[in-house]
Amino acid sequence: MAFLSINNVSFSYGSKQILKDFSLDVEEGSFTTLLGSSGSGKTTLLRLISGFLDMQSGSIYVNGKLMNGVLPNKRKIGMVFQDYALFPHMTVEQNLYYGLKLKKKTKHNKEENRSLVLETAENLGLTDLLERFPWELSGGQQQRVALGRVLVLKPELLLMDEPLSSLDKNLRLKLRQELKEIQKSLKITTLYVTHDQEEAFGLSDKIALMNEGSLLQSGTPQELYFKPKNQYVAEFTGSVNYIDGKIVRPEWIFIQKGEKKGASDLSGTVIKKEFLGSITRLEIRSGDQIIKADQNSIFTTEIQPGDQVEVFIKHGEGL
Repeated sequence: MAFLSINNVSFSYGSKQILKDFSLDVEEGSFTTLLGSSGSGKTTLLRLISGFLDMQSGSIYVNGKLMNGVLPNKRKIGMVFQDYALFPHMTVEQNLYYGLKLKKKTKHNKEENRSLVLETAENLGLTDLLERFPWELSGGQQQRVALGRVLVLKPELLLMDEPLSSLDKNLRLKLRQELKEIQKSLKITTLYVTHDQEEAFGLSDKIALMNEGSLLQSGTPQELYFKPKNQYVAEFTGSVNYIDGKIVRPEWIFIQKGEKKGASDLSGTVIKKEFLGSITRLEIRSGDQIIKADQNSIFTTEIQPGDQVEVFIKHGEGL
């Protein structure tokens, strides 16, 4: 049985349906991402799982236990929000300790609670920051404190609602790597929400792609990228060409300068060249279609708009 099992869940705000017969299984210890554009129902689903919203139809099981109607404080579920919501008048240690103080029937004494706080701080690299206040921390450090405030409670299931979205690109990448390492070391089952395809690919064991409240496809990042079930999935997860009725990613194409000599799949004229750092994107007009091709920038220095090129397609990929 899956650790988290979402079965035929539907939810509406008034006449507006947000989730439509949504089902998903999440394996224990895995990192699963709900991926989709704004308004696809990702955060609503997270709030239903956590108990912040009441169920309307369907069922949710966590570790074999039916969660419908169970109050949030009775669930072993931790949630990290987009807004870290740290208490500005409390130190890092006090912020980490806060959740433990709220547990009315805690089995831990003060010494054991402090040990939990120190253990969590060490796991998250916060030991040297315990006496600082949130306003003295970087965005990345604040994010780790927000995560630690949840992890100190030893939840069975961790829910995360776009916790990296407010950070700049370089810091997002750094924290993404740290978050994955922390999740794997703690072996905590995690359900993560993002609209960022690259973030989902970098973090996830499994991705559930949503649109307008429905599940379009779930699987590994590789399955969604290399074997998308439909056009929407293909275009949401990366750039695509449609050649002879098949999806062909721009990086599956190899370009060679010169006139067609019979060995290539297609031929055409370069109409646009865009340098993107490690890769250069070429657009090639071949007959009545425009083909995008991503090439290693080292091999495109001599190719310019107006040049005739041969197009070779890597077969066996796509639909």
